[in-house]
Amino acid sequence: MNEIIKTNNLTKKFKGKPVVDKINLSINKGEIYGFLGPNGAGKTTTIRMLLGLMEPTNGQIELFGEDAKANKIKALKKIGSLVESPSYYGHLTARENLEALRRILQVPKSRIDEVLSIVRLTKDADRAVKGYSLGMKQRLGIASALLGNPELLILDEPTNGLDPSGIHEIRDLIKKMPTEFGITILISSHLLSEIDQMASQVGIISNGKMIFQDSIENLRSKAKAEITVKVQDTKKAKALLLSKGILTDIVEDRLISQDMSDEKIAAMINLLVTGGHSVYRVEEKRKSLEDIFLDLTSEGGLKHANSLSS
Repeated sequence: MNEIIKTNNLTKKFKGKPVVDKINLSINKGEIYGFLGPNGAGKTTTIRMLLGLMEPTNGQIELFGEDAKANKIKALKKIGSLVESPSYYGHLTARENLEALRRILQVPKSRIDEVLSIVRLTKDADRAVKGYSLGMKQRLGIASALLGNPELLILDEPTNGLDPSGIHEIRDLIKKMPTEFGITILISSHLLSEIDQMASQVGIISNGKMIFQDSIENLRSKAKAEITVKVQDTKKAKALLLSKGILTDIVEDRLISQDMSDEKIAAMINLLVTGGHSVYRVEEKRKSLEDIFLDLTSEGGLKHANSLSS
């Protein structure tokens, strides 16, 4: 069994309006899956349905290869989660907070020291949590999620509100979990830069719809490079290139061409120079992942997403 999470047309409506619209998630064992989208896109609602905290309007959820509704308790025993802000008793220490949860989960007492070590809180385990930094509180929240020794960890915006140091700590912690502990991770975020540094797979949701689902590498490969060439006479240069089968557009005083190989660029420049054209500048601009994300989630992004998947 390789697929840990699978949804089929998962839908949630509020007052007749879909906030999650026919989502088909596919998350395999050992992946760090980045669930990405703007605030209000439907990420938390989807996560709440996966955790059984909210009933879907339509669609099916499979967890660990079994129907989630029919095997709810069995599935939830294999899942740890941190949704929005972690819950804790501020006047108690980290160890005491974990002990209260351990008694509910009925796991061995030794597990407390194990999770404290994983999240690097051993030295601060006996301090009152109210004195913790926000990053430390988030790590305690992850420790709580790990206490039951889960196979799947679901984290909803775990770096939200953290300073750069706290973000770095959480990122390093998440990245080591699949290889060191065999845990599959679903992590939601509205920041592609964060997901890019952690996830192997990404699903992008916008206005309740899944508009992209594939590897980070495949998303990056869709970013076509744009070659711009500044020449003395753009119209004559364009005509020369067109006569040799090289298509370009004119933008202001530059020739623009999309995604050319090094060999084609060299051939184009050689044609221009031997044709008597002065070439002043050649530049390559490649869209960043953030540019692609903004394109996908902006108005009309669904149309652009369809073009990416084609």
